[in-house]
Amino acid sequence: MRTNALANETSPYLLQHATNPVDWLPWGDAAFAKARAENKPILLSVGYAACHWCHVMAHESFEQEATAQLMNEKFVAVKVDREERPDLDAIYQSALSLLGQQGGWPLTMFLDADGNPFWGGTYFPPEPRHGRPSFAQVLHRVAELYVSEPDKVVQNRNALLGGLAELATARAGKSLDAAIPERVAARFADSVDPDWGGVGGAPKFPNAPLLRLLWRVWAQHGDEAARDATLLTLVRIVNGGIYDHLGGGFARYSTDAHWLVPHFEKMLYDNAQLLELLTLAWAGTGAGLFAQRAAETVLWLEREMRAEHDAFAATIDADSEGEEGRFYIWTAKEIDDALGGDAALFRRAYDVTDNGNWEDGKSVLQLNHGPDLTDEEAQRLPGLRARLLELRNKRVRPGRDDKILGDWNGMMIAALAFAGDVFGRTAWIARAVEAFDGTITALTGADGRLAHSFRDGKRGARATLDDHAQLARAAITLFETTGEARFLGAARALVTELDTHYWDSQAGGYFSTADDAERLVVRAKTAADAATPSGNGTMLSVLTRLFMLTGDDKLRARADELERAFAGEVERNVFPLAAYLDGVALSRRPLQLVVVGRSDDPATQALADVARRSFVPDRTLLRLSPDARLPAAHPAFGKGLIDGKPAAYVCVGPTCMPPATNTQDLLLRLAEVQAGA
Repeated sequence: MRTNALANETSPYLLQHATNPVDWLPWGDAAFAKARAENKPILLSVGYAACHWCHVMAHESFEQEATAQLMNEKFVAVKVDREERPDLDAIYQSALSLLGQQGGWPLTMFLDADGNPFWGGTYFPPEPRHGRPSFAQVLHRVAELYVSEPDKVVQNRNALLGGLAELATARAGKSLDAAIPERVAARFADSVDPDWGGVGGAPKFPNAPLLRLLWRVWAQHGDEAARDATLLTLVRIVNGGIYDHLGGGFARYSTDAHWLVPHFEKMLYDNAQLLELLTLAWAGTGAGLFAQRAAETVLWLEREMRAEHDAFAATIDADSEGEEGRFYIWTAKEIDDALGGDAALFRRAYDVTDNGNWEDGKSVLQLNHGPDLTDEEAQRLPGLRARLLELRNKRVRPGRDDKILGDWNGMMIAALAFAGDVFGRTAWIARAVEAFDGTITALTGADGRLAHSFRDGKRGARATLDDHAQLARAAITLFETTGEARFLGAARALVTELDTHYWDSQAGGYFSTADDAERLVVRAKTAADAATPSGNGTMLSVLTRLFMLTGDDKLRARADELERAFAGEVERNVFPLAAYLDGVALSRRPLQLVVVGRSDDPATQALADVARRSFVPDRTLLRLSPDARLPAAHPAFGKGLIDGKPAAYVCVGPTCMPPATNTQDLLLRLAEVQAGA
């Protein structure tokens, strides 16, 4: 079988295209040299292995001889896995937005021989459709423009480069007013769909950073509208078709406004963020639904997402047997045949109708239609789900992208360790430790520095800001949950690496890439969230938490510098700044919980059990032996046992409340600082 240069890559996405008749090249010097030598533009195609529309465009265009011949004749074709190179994807998605187009995948960009963008789009159909030109028409026109109208190419290129440079220049400002996160959250809460949760119509994304900010504002200031918007959204998501009711785990987003029909790919980062939100929601409400979904998600994680070095895999595909969602959807007849006399109950519970709730008589399992079940009927459902899961496991499974990504693993490790602590599941914490150690082992090169990705024995490009930020956050959480000092050391080492190679010494803030990484058309620096929290927003919280744990005033000063570096962005566009504002809110009112006592003392354990269920995001929890000593700058410095009894200290900012020596007193202390008291 004929293969192209992608056959030598390790990315599952690139390998999917290794047998295309297109002469694909991976991103690199060889592609640019070829473009210069042949005076051809570069056709850059960016996607990922679990992307449904990437598969569609591949089948319609890249696998077709005529289209491939046109691409090979007129262009140097370059394939990029957006998960391997988020730095490239971010730059060219920004360029597309500057052209006034909606971003997404597959991303199709046209570059000059130096990698500068001059035009682009996303998915192009094989023939003209709905006012969109065919891919072949686009190829002919761009190739003609490149040769016959170079002035227009240069004009577009210069305009895009100027726009990219402006986007990479953050607006600095003074330290923000402490009330700004609360005011912004109130605006966000007003924009949440009052019936179905989430923001906007179709398609609808969970937008976990926004939900997390809403939850914090309730937890710290008692804003019930923020709490209600968060809980409504979470309940709708966990009962909707975006959740896999048989196998656990969440799909990336819903194609409709009601969370019914997802794009069925499952991403590690979505599940990490939602697991953490479910944990906070359970801690704040005690609702069994959130605990159940958290446990089911962890079961899915263990069953389907373990990768090399005991780290976590990146994604599970939306498609199987050439059809999106085929693995997950059911017809009424399939349910009837599988469950017999129990089918009617299951169909009523999960909205499986004769005509289907989706298309072609097919149904997506969901609970948002509000089935009226008796307790006896509800108790029968787990067994019925297990029978269907066993049957579903015999189907052809969707593909899995098993590469290890530093940032996504960091997010899941932090979420899993936090959930393990709050729910009292020590096995989850042990699994998080295992994954952290494996991820660091996999990504660390001979020079001692991290790569962004790893698969099949090969490391990818230099790690990004997000990798270090999320792994540092994971290390802090592991330090708090295990008490092992090595994790605190790991967090500080990751921050030191960022300060050395990523910090903007002129204007403040962290660049997305290292000072010795591959030089791209722009060196991005942003506090804007994407599908994941921004690296700079995450670092604001990381620096604040490390300062609380260590008392090192340099960390607090760096957090202040970081906040000011992006403070002016709040006036430009506040919507993508949820993680940054979450970090600001944490820095203004950090909650620190310290439990002092012997670990084998039941009274110590009882106090720790109450403390770990605090529902304030990023609360710092330390469990100390009676002879342990805190840093001198810690507000609980010098505090210890009370009359020989274990004690808990609740500290907000630089001030600690009177000690609690029993669980009732600790609950009262927490009630005073949680939910705005």
